[in-house]
Amino acid sequence: MAEISNPRYSRPIDVHRWSDHPEVKALVEEIWQDYLPWQITGKQGEKRSGPQPKTSFKNQLRVLILDLYVAWLEDPELSIGMSMSPNEWKANSRYNALHLSKKLIPITEALSFAGLVDLAKGSYAGPGAKSNRTTRIRASEGLHNMFRDAKFQRDDVHRFEGQEVIILRDEKVTGKVGKEVEYTDTPNTNAMRSELKSYNDLLAASFIDIATLQEPIITREDAVDGSLPVRIHPDHARLRRVFSRKDWSMNGRFYGGWWQQVNDDWRSKIFIDDQPTIEVDFKGLHVAMLYAQTGNKMAHDPYDISSQKIEAYPPELLRKLIKRLALTAINAKEKSSAYRAFRDGFSTAHVGKTLSNKKLDQLMAAFLEVNPALEAFLFSDQGIRLMYLDSQITSHVHNHFTKQGTPVLSIHDSYVIDHMRVAELRDVMAEASKAVVGQALPTSIKLPDMPEYSHVSDEQVQEHIENRQGIRCVGYMDRLFTYQERTGRGISPVSRGDAQEGYRLGLLE
Repeated sequence: MAEISNPRYSRPIDVHRWSDHPEVKALVEEIWQDYLPWQITGKQGEKRSGPQPKTSFKNQLRVLILDLYVAWLEDPELSIGMSMSPNEWKANSRYNALHLSKKLIPITEALSFAGLVDLAKGSYAGPGAKSNRTTRIRASEGLHNMFRDAKFQRDDVHRFEGQEVIILRDEKVTGKVGKEVEYTDTPNTNAMRSELKSYNDLLAASFIDIATLQEPIITREDAVDGSLPVRIHPDHARLRRVFSRKDWSMNGRFYGGWWQQVNDDWRSKIFIDDQPTIEVDFKGLHVAMLYAQTGNKMAHDPYDISSQKIEAYPPELLRKLIKRLALTAINAKEKSSAYRAFRDGFSTAHVGKTLSNKKLDQLMAAFLEVNPALEAFLFSDQGIRLMYLDSQITSHVHNHFTKQGTPVLSIHDSYVIDHMRVAELRDVMAEASKAVVGQALPTSIKLPDMPEYSHVSDEQVQEHIENRQGIRCVGYMDRLFTYQERTGRGISPVSRGDAQEGYRLGLLE
């Protein structure tokens, strides 16, 4: 068994992996028979006494093996975080649709003893400590060999249909997100689930990719965790809606899309059904919402404080600092925690990490000089309420285009859509914001290397689309052809054979 040298390089266990592929069943049966002790499997022909699990132990093993398989395909060094506390496994939870139970703990331990799983035990240094972590597991070299010999592929592994997508969480504690809370369905939760299922089904039936990526992986830099891989796959094109503080009017945003985890430069390269896209965003969404609440319209760039006497920073950096500070202040409950959160969001080498409270007071005063109507909303926990309002706008946008069969990708305050539907998207955004906050909020088109709030002409949009149209790499085209063969949808007019000949002759990139 190999040592897991970096247990922080991990992701949580996915309890909703599933496949009915016969080769998957055969592999699980082999592991069940050859590597698990009778205390888990039961003696041959012997029926277990007591209540029977909703999901058999063998099928629970299937879920675990499938998640180890997916992690191995993504990166053999990637670990899975798994709690070894029986109290964490609630078989009847709505968030555990396959009803995995605490029996998964001895199954995992048996796989580790048999040499099929590498395991690094969890650690606990106290409430909220950064060193706390769950046990980490990953497929061993022996299991790698079994995966290589198996006659199934990544596309044979999918999401379990019954996975819950309407999530209610409680108050988060230091260093952790809020825990999932059980709830009783209402007509409202049923309607939200039905709408989101239709939206997710549309995304699952669409081809969403980046035409310049030979391998469907993007590495993004995180100020806390360093380099993190973002994988483009239908499993990561499925959203869930998350509410906070046990309150259906708090948060409610949509999470889970891979496009939400990459920057706007990468998003500008997204193709939907082999068509270039455009991103449209609301200008200063939460600030514009607060202006609407005061009965005013935001007719300026709220983060431009160039008229104020602030020295020592280039204009572009100053605007970024002001924007981050203002949004942090809108989200925070009080000033000291806001300033601490502001600094924590920057890497060690960034100037934002070094700003004192006195300097932040100066920047905040400059922001209020330009936006005096917003003073009452600062340090008053407005963010989570505003998130609910913007989630209502996004729900409106989702539903409009889902009914038309047109995929639209949401990033909380902006949306990515086929370049031919941009005008319609802007109309729908105006309609949705007026319905939610009482006025149509300002929108703008986002293009790479264009400053925020700058005017984008029709000619610039057309040039952007024309530049994208001819860029399709071999890896992208292979994924597109595989998608077409799997679904029967004819998107590209070029066949796989024609494309291969084009690559051979140097006619395609």
